[in-house]
Amino acid sequence: MPQSANLLHCLNCGRSEQEVPLVSLRYAGEARWICSQCFPLVIHQPQRLADKLPGVEKLPATEHDEH
Repeated sequence: MPQSANLLHCLNCGRSEQEVPLVSLRYAGEARWICSQCFPLVIHQPQRLADKLPGVEKLPATEHDEH
C-alpha cells in the first residue's frame, strides 16, 4: 500500500498511524512500521511477512515455533 508523504503505515495491513498505534522496527538496514495487532507475526510467524520483508523466511525457527 503506498505511503502518503506524511503518514506512516503498517507494513502488513496498511493501516495508518492515525488508525492504529505503530511500532518501529529495523530489518535489513531499513526502518519499517507495523501495527500492534500485526506485531505478533514478527515474533511467531515471520515467514508470513516474506512478501513484505524479503529474506525473513530464512530466519531460523525459534524453540516456540517448533511446537
